Amino acid sequence: MARMSAARRLIAALAAVLPVSIACAQSPADFYKGKNLDFYIGYSVGGGYDLYARTIARHIGKHIPGTPTVVPKNMEGAGSLRLANWMFRVAPKDGSVIATIGRGTGFDPILGVKGATFDGTKFTWIGSANNEVSVCVAWNATSGITKFDDLFTKEMTVGGTSTSADTDAFPRILNGVLGTKMKIVSGYPGGNDVVLAMERGEVKGRCGWSWSSVISTHKAWLDQKKMTVLTQLALQKHPDLPDVPLIMDLAKTDEQKQIMRLIFARQVMGRPYFAPPGVPADRAEALRKAFMETMQDKDFLADAEKAQLEVTPVSGEEVQKLVAEVYATPPEIAKKAAAILGAP
Repeated sequence: MARMSAARRLIAALAAVLPVSIACAQSPADFYKGKNLDFYIGYSVGGGYDLYARTIARHIGKHIPGTPTVVPKNMEGAGSLRLANWMFRVAPKDGSVIATIGRGTGFDPILGVKGATFDGTKFTWIGSANNEVSVCVAWNATSGITKFDDLFTKEMTVGGTSTSADTDAFPRILNGVLGTKMKIVSGYPGGNDVVLAMERGEVKGRCGWSWSSVISTHKAWLDQKKMTVLTQLALQKHPDLPDVPLIMDLAKTDEQKQIMRLIFARQVMGRPYFAPPGVPADRAEALRKAFMETMQDKDFLADAEKAQLEVTPVSGEEVQKLVAEVYATPPEIAKKAAAILGAP
């Protein structure tokens, strides 16, 4: 009887670990075959993040072993912070879910954002569709702002999506570091809602708008001189904007440069894509490889050109390294940046 009980316990133990062993033995092709890959977007429909993600979603599936069906889904909220938290704590960690969030959202924890309940270094970063430059723009009909220097003497109301999003963080940094006078009206569901508010006259500008989004969604406004580009928010100038001042050139002290480098380093991962922590290494590698192959896919590039999407890809390995470097920022610099941002 004792031998029988011991045998039963052994069988039960083997049965418990067998599914795990089988799952671990599955190749990426076996895992993804016949499955859906849910692709979450941290903003509302119609904005730049949504447009990039849906364009990628149409092509990336054929580059993933097993060719899963890629299903875009929107989960907006708090400037994509809601999605970042969900990906860290709730989303399946088996490689069946990927997402895109704001380029700066992954750094919220080191800037004291209380709602950020994740560690950005633990995400499985897949890559970025471009090395981004953002801009501040003024709506010509209502703002009375014609150049960046006007922001030191005139107030400009700008629209934002949440206290942790670029639309809010970037003007706060410019106000706190350089002394500009931008008033932030936050709470819009997404970037597209901000630009509509600008057109309606609810706000007078937007600061923290990706240049790639400007070109892909509202180039006509530039051609018609309905808005003016005031400054570039990045570490380096964009080739399209040789005469628009770069924000890094306006820093007057080493501390100002360090704070702005902390904030604007995120531009390198302009359109970031990632999976939850703990995704099996072979599936993570398959997703990263598929992403970079998609960035070179002629059909994807044709779609991107048609939609006027800038594609300057950054690999998942590079993004992972950048995130680790930013998280290693000296605490005193991160603390001062967080104080300027108001540690929302």
